[in-house]
Amino acid sequence: MTPSTPRPTKAQRKVEAREQARQVMEERKRREQRASFLIKWGVVAAVIAILVIIGLIIAGNIRGQIPDAGPAPAHGNENGGITLTSSTELAAADAGEVDIASLPEEDPSPADPPPGIQASAADEPVQVVAYVDVNCVHCANFEQTHGEQIKTWLDEGAITFEYRNLAFLDGNSQTRYSSRSASALACVADSSPESYWDFSAALFGNFQNGELSDEELADKAEQAGAGDISGCLEGGTFRPWVKYSTDAAAAYGINGTPTVFVDGEQVTDAVSDFVTFTQEKIDAKN
Repeated sequence: MTPSTPRPTKAQRKVEAREQARQVMEERKRREQRASFLIKWGVVAAVIAILVIIGLIIAGNIRGQIPDAGPAPAHGNENGGITLTSSTELAAADAGEVDIASLPEEDPSPADPPPGIQASAADEPVQVVAYVDVNCVHCANFEQTHGEQIKTWLDEGAITFEYRNLAFLDGNSQTRYSSRSASALACVADSSPESYWDFSAALFGNFQNGELSDEELADKAEQAGAGDISGCLEGGTFRPWVKYSTDAAAAYGINGTPTVFVDGEQVTDAVSDFVTFTQEKIDAKN
């Protein structure tokens, strides 16, 4: 027969009850301490995250604060343009320093073409001026469709082709790609004019691959035969020039890209009508 277990006395039951209560209280205290610890560090982490976000916003705003005045690149004209006379040569121009304060107030429906756009003389090549944005799909289509023909006309001496690179689409880009790519083009015009056409073609040809970092822009420039433009990009040397070119376009009623003028006349549909319209102007000189 199995001996029976002695029943705890009343005093023992009280001791056990107190011990159990003590353990429950200690466990509750440990849980509360852990919860308090996690809450404190959660708050600290949240504060750090907020400070990081604020810092990034401030840094972005600082980067976005481009001066209203600054140097123009070599071969940059007073209208914010860079003109090709062949696929390896740029027209001489020295705008010196540009300043947005010199621009007139915006005219949404000007009667005349913007400054510097006019019919060429009988013994001169046909003048083509194109307002473009590297981040614009229609500009990429224009370049893809007509690039080879433009190059042929340039090297035959039939036309000059002036690019006015704008940053209309910066608002659609977290990295302000329109400004950065236009700035990169200005850097190449300034230091390696013979590579401008190839670099420009490479940027528009890259459209389907998405935006490029400054490092990738510099790599593209080197691949096009230009020198190292990384310092020019990092220092934002020609960001004021791009800002000026963009504001100048808006001031004279340009509100979309590509907008193309041939011998002073705007081409209604730059993608569809450009070759026919330009060839007529070329033929009229012969």
